[in-house]
Amino acid sequence: MSFHHCHRDPLPQPGLTPERMQAQRQLCTACAVCCVFMAGEVVGGYLAHSLAIMTDAAHLLADVGSMMGSLFSLWLSTRPATRTMTFGWHRSETLGALASVVSLWMVTGILLYLAFIRLLHSDYHIEGGAMLLTASIAVCANLLMAFVLHQAGPPHSHGSRGAEYAPLEEGSGEPLPLGNTSVRAAFVHVLGDLLQSLGVLIASILIYFKPQYKAADPISTFLFSICALGSTAPTLRDVLRVLMEGTPRSVSFEPVRDTLLSVPGVRAIHELHLWSLTFTHYVASAHLAIDSTADPEAVLAEATSRLHSRFGFSSCTLQVEQYQPEMAQCLRCQEPPQA
Repeated sequence: MSFHHCHRDPLPQPGLTPERMQAQRQLCTACAVCCVFMAGEVVGGYLAHSLAIMTDAAHLLADVGSMMGSLFSLWLSTRPATRTMTFGWHRSETLGALASVVSLWMVTGILLYLAFIRLLHSDYHIEGGAMLLTASIAVCANLLMAFVLHQAGPPHSHGSRGAEYAPLEEGSGEPLPLGNTSVRAAFVHVLGDLLQSLGVLIASILIYFKPQYKAADPISTFLFSICALGSTAPTLRDVLRVLMEGTPRSVSFEPVRDTLLSVPGVRAIHELHLWSLTFTHYVASAHLAIDSTADPEAVLAEATSRLHSRFGFSSCTLQVEQYQPEMAQCLRCQEPPQA
């Protein structure tokens, strides 16, 4: 691929691409459905005096926050970088994910406390009919959202898995599109909600036919709250990794280092830094020490091309300099220790 100065890709066109516009429509539809049925679950849970229904509504709240964060990031992705926000506005997606997780944990903590009080005193009544009706509607809502968000592989992908499911090192060399990533993430969340809604439906059927087993409501609240907290733990881990500017989860330090060292003319590398602005926007910077006979422009072009094609880095900043023997003893030129 030819380069223009130091830029590998052409200047992006203003507005959303057709793929991102489709992702935006899917997310908007799913978010609207989720909001309507979340409000219905809150009302139904209140009328049925069911904490399990409220827990399911809290999980829908997390999904609404996640989808709204994805929509917000899609909108912000069209805004250019500024002199203040030199990297653009990509990190807002990560902050939105953090806010969604924190809100879910707060609501879940309140519901866990109420469930514990119910198990201690047992002075509560569950409206089995209202709980059963609300749980049934919740299952239908999750099925509808799963249908809206379901997407097949891209129309031009070849192979058994589809391009968007292939690891970057094995794929076509392009980073995962934000639209596909956002929709797939929302689809996975909805599948988890569907399983939880089915569990609430089973508990409501039990309470409807056997009212004396009303303890199934707070017990299922405990179980589903643990599931909700566990499902957000990987998201929280990834968010903290991004905010702490850690190495992206799908990229390792050693393969990137070896790739740069394999570029003809490169003798050593140092100051190698790998981080990400979002879950899909990877950034790399490094100093390349080259032989005196090597062409700096050719080395820069080849190293940038390899980082982009093999690992999907969206931005690469490489400094080319002449190799000096004293670099081997320089403390600042040593690799960081293994974590």
